[in-house]
Amino acid sequence: MKRKAEGEPGSPSTKKNLQFIGVNGGYESTSSDDSSSESSDEGSDSSEYHEAREKLPESTVQHQQTAHNKASQPPESTGVPQQTSVPLPAAIPDSHSPSQDAKLPDQVPQSPVTDTVVQQSYTAVLQEWLRVSCHKAANTAVVKAYMDTFASISPQLLEFVINMADGNGNTALHYTVSHSNFPVVKLLLDTGLCNADKQNKAGYTAIMLTALAAFHSDSDLQTVLQLLRTGDVNAKASQAGQTALMLAVSHGRGDMVRALLSCGAQVNIRDDDGSTALMCACEHGHVDIVRQLLSVPGCDATLTDNVTARVTISEKNTAAEASGFLRQLLVFGRSR
Repeated sequence: MKRKAEGEPGSPSTKKNLQFIGVNGGYESTSSDDSSSESSDEGSDSSEYHEAREKLPESTVQHQQTAHNKASQPPESTGVPQQTSVPLPAAIPDSHSPSQDAKLPDQVPQSPVTDTVVQQSYTAVLQEWLRVSCHKAANTAVVKAYMDTFASISPQLLEFVINMADGNGNTALHYTVSHSNFPVVKLLLDTGLCNADKQNKAGYTAIMLTALAAFHSDSDLQTVLQLLRTGDVNAKASQAGQTALMLAVSHGRGDMVRALLSCGAQVNIRDDDGSTALMCACEHGHVDIVRQLLSVPGCDATLTDNVTARVTISEKNTAAEASGFLRQLLVFGRSR
């Protein structure tokens, strides 16, 4: 976890300042001074990620037909939804435009003959899929129509398209979770083909993005639980080693903490600094979450991080002293 350089090690005002990197690579401050409450409304405010400033590029693929290929052209109607270069709707100013940089999959063969054609084709498909599925107001019926078309060609094609990543490594699942568009998230998950553990270039999986997602109904919650059961809830972000639980704790998301714990999130995992979710909850003053974590069997309140013990309990302290410290913390939190 990232720490501020200021402040004395023993100062109670010195708090760990996690930085959550959004789907487009922008840093989100998670200091406790402006961390969100458990309410979904505040969670929604916190989920406004750094937006890409540029729209999707116009398709570079132009179909040029000669007299020869006109004669051998297959039937025109293929059932595939018509390609369009319409950008993301202007009526959604806060929608997150997917990165315009297309990323070729590792398995695509590269050669002087096919390189350009493959990249143009991949870019066109990626652009259209992200345009349809990844903006904030993506329509479930339209997304389902596209998915049905891909599946009718082959399940392999559907799997390939669903897991396509833009230049920032974000898939449709990353974007729909970050937008809290859980009806579309459910459509993707119901295929059984989503790679929920795929990290973007910032090192985050779609599961980690739930730390800032807002859900407003039981249906949304059930979709969140479905996502958590699909992937690894204990996976670590590549940049600082944080887990989804640590991110939810740092944002004061007690609802997501409960969901993660119910799906097997481990409380004693440490990040690259040696910090645990409990340490993070203590530093940010989230008393209710401290209680949640302490109620988990096996939660170790005596662990220390790799740098300092300013907000943790020294290994030399007894269990009774540790319990007394935590009681004081809870009393202090209630008196605030």
